[in-house]
Amino acid sequence: MHPDFLVATPSWLSGAGRVLDLYGQYDEYNDSPSIEAADAKALFSDWRLIGESIISVFKREPQSQSESSAG
Repeated sequence: MHPDFLVATPSWLSGAGRVLDLYGQYDEYNDSPSIEAADAKALFSDWRLIGESIISVFKREPQSQSESSAG
């Protein structure tokens, strides 16, 4: 889940179609059934990204003793 999952990501073609949309009828957003559901999705997404960042730190190759003392 990306951090911008509540924001619509239009294609190039739909972006070009917005030029003719003078009254804003074409605006489209990803929505949730309630404010609480939207908050829960956003909170889940935030914690998932934090978890992925933590995992990526631990997956890095550990530095050897000579590398850490040299720099």
